[in-house]
Amino acid sequence: MSTHRESPAALVTGAAHRIGAVIARRLHAAGYDVALHYRHSGADAAALAAELEAQRARSTLLLQADLTDTALMPGLVADVRARFGRLDALVNNASTYYATPVESATPAQWDELFGANARAAFFLSQAAMPALRVARGAIVNIVDIYGQRPLAAHTLYCMSKAALVMLTRSLALELGPEIRVNAVAPGNILWSTNAVKAETADMVEQRTVLGRQGTPQEIADAVLYLLRDASYCSGVVLPVDGGRLLHV
Repeated sequence: MSTHRESPAALVTGAAHRIGAVIARRLHAAGYDVALHYRHSGADAAALAAELEAQRARSTLLLQADLTDTALMPGLVADVRARFGRLDALVNNASTYYATPVESATPAQWDELFGANARAAFFLSQAAMPALRVARGAIVNIVDIYGQRPLAAHTLYCMSKAALVMLTRSLALELGPEIRVNAVAPGNILWSTNAVKAETADMVEQRTVLGRQGTPQEIADAVLYLLRDASYCSGVVLPVDGGRLLHV
């Protein structure tokens, strides 16, 4: 059985690549042991774990799971506690994003988007509550500025992220004072892998006060702030969008 470790431990979902991987690297650099959840991207997750292990031995754990299977949630938390002896931080980053024009949206798309973007975060947070209470830890949800304003042709995605915004505020109310719960709402950070883009580079430049796309590192810095430094913040949804909400 693992003994209690001094380093705080964080579970990051969707940690194999893109923003999730940058969040995991940032937390690891700040001294966290990190449990790296992935669904399909096993090779990317393993490469990231090897990179972080080279910096600090026995500081990572790989967790493969389809987060729409809520029966897996308690086991994921148990695996983290078995490896690190504790759980101090949960980052609900895993997400699904694609267009759903109203005239063609389907119940299957509703289930997929709500399952990935809201249901998974609720039930993983539920499973993590006992460990986080012991650690007096924190949850950070990665929401979206479009969970607060609509994006054309993305109604179901926007609704699912709005649900995650409400989950953030509701869990903050329910779990305090032992557990703080906050969210980061990114603007345009990385271009999606979807063939049809909802925004163009010109739109980002013209409608963002800072005149540029954001970086994953800026999201990761905000996550670390809310987990480690924002000791009097709970229920906060922090936009990291370069001022984009002022133009949406």
